[in-house]
Amino acid sequence: MSQHIEIEFKNLLKENEFRQLIDYFHIGTSNFKSQKNHYFDTFEFHLKNLDSALRIREKNGCYELTLKQPATEGLLETNQDISKETAYAFLNQNTFPEGEIQQLIIECGINPKDFTCFGTLKTDRFEFPYKEGLLVLDHSSYVNQEDFELEYEVTDAKAGKENFLTLLETLQIPERETENKVKRFYRAKFQE
Repeated sequence: MSQHIEIEFKNLLKENEFRQLIDYFHIGTSNFKSQKNHYFDTFEFHLKNLDSALRIREKNGCYELTLKQPATEGLLETNQDISKETAYAFLNQNTFPEGEIQQLIIECGINPKDFTCFGTLKTDRFEFPYKEGLLVLDHSSYVNQEDFELEYEVTDAKAGKENFLTLLETLQIPERETENKVKRFYRAKFQE
């Protein structure tokens, strides 16, 4: 298990702005890697009501269970590597993986047996170091929708925000209020 504070800036992009960033940074489309995020909550949305989220990320044949919870600055992200079998047991039979994340769920007063998978968001992602942070370009598809996004993960919120806004300004991309992926996923899922 690992824990860290996640500080990131996000901006939804139009497809032409996404392509503009690809050209600006000379990124080949073959450099993008696919991953899937499987989202879990209770039917009563206990985690959502706590401004938290739970997912399994499937990437390069590896599976990682992640719990995101509010922190003073950013989000507290707790990660736990799990096996393919454990991931599939949770996805298909609602068998919550044992370990530290299960304990955190119990500490929140939520029964791990109450979780279900609400669906999957697929992302083609390219990430690379950029000015004291990690710049991420995402093309995501979920619930018959797709979107394009720029993320900037940093350790220093003030410098990170300045670098992020400067990049947007340089490329004349307007700053847009952007919800995180899990919120966008649930909004699309329940507008069906």
